[in-house]
Amino acid sequence: MRTVRLAALTAAVAAAFTMSVQASSASSGTAAGRFGAKPISGRAHAAQLAAGNTLSLQTAGTQGVVSPKPKVYLVFWGSQWSKDPAMVATDMQNLFKGLNGSADTWGTILSQYCENAPKGTTKCPSTATFITHPTSSILAGSWFDNAAAAPANATQTQLAAEAKKAAGHFGNTTQSPNLNAQYIVLSATGTHPDGFPNSGFCAWHDFTSTSYGKLAYTNLPYIPDLGAGACTTLTDGRLLSGIESTETHEYAETVTDFWPTAGWYNKSGGEIGDECENQDAYLTLSTGKFDVQGLWSNKANACVTHG
Repeated sequence: MRTVRLAALTAAVAAAFTMSVQASSASSGTAAGRFGAKPISGRAHAAQLAAGNTLSLQTAGTQGVVSPKPKVYLVFWGSQWSKDPAMVATDMQNLFKGLNGSADTWGTILSQYCENAPKGTTKCPSTATFITHPTSSILAGSWFDNAAAAPANATQTQLAAEAKKAAGHFGNTTQSPNLNAQYIVLSATGTHPDGFPNSGFCAWHDFTSTSYGKLAYTNLPYIPDLGAGACTTLTDGRLLSGIESTETHEYAETVTDFWPTAGWYNKSGGEIGDECENQDAYLTLSTGKFDVQGLWSNKANACVTHG
């Protein structure tokens, strides 16, 4: 459900991953329960956006629609994380440690959206439950689950099971704490979760029903394996930009559509990040400089990178 430009890969990287990227149903964000599947390439969704960009609330629910007080749990899956050539683990922790307060002018875009409002809402009433802009770190925990190797080609079922395992590790074993928790399952260099990269996506988010309640989670592959320029529109050759752009896309979509498809969509089924894949900008936080993807703002009636 997106349009993102992929910079040319080196022949060595292309050979190593047998790249045959397709604009397939796997990258549509709707196939096999994948949502917000930011594609490596493909422009099919761009034409659909002309049908109407404004996001509207899909349900009048009071739970699982948005994440009013977001908390992020990073799960570095598998013993393969003994190798991290691009320093992704440090980068992702720094991103979420810094994504709060007055410096985070990107995250303020989300605070216009809400739950506990009538279905079809496009501007939240004062009585709604709004997404709160965090004043302190949203990184609630990081876990290197490295006692054994993760599957080289993890399935969606295995990814969901890892999210549940993480919820247990962090003690989130009832629905209540999982109403704001999102579990980002990061796969190590050289692995191919859900067919990455041949399935054509950069990452996707979803939810799974478990004995701990419904859990929001993200499949985040090791995007630097694709080389600089993948999954971002920035062209300065910075290797970590693609995974930062991708994860900010998935984070924002999880916050505004927590248990798909209860939250905020446009008329063609696009989430908050789907409309803005061709827009990236750097955001300077207390923990570093990061590539954030543009998000749709109903308030501005445009894709923006700051609230």
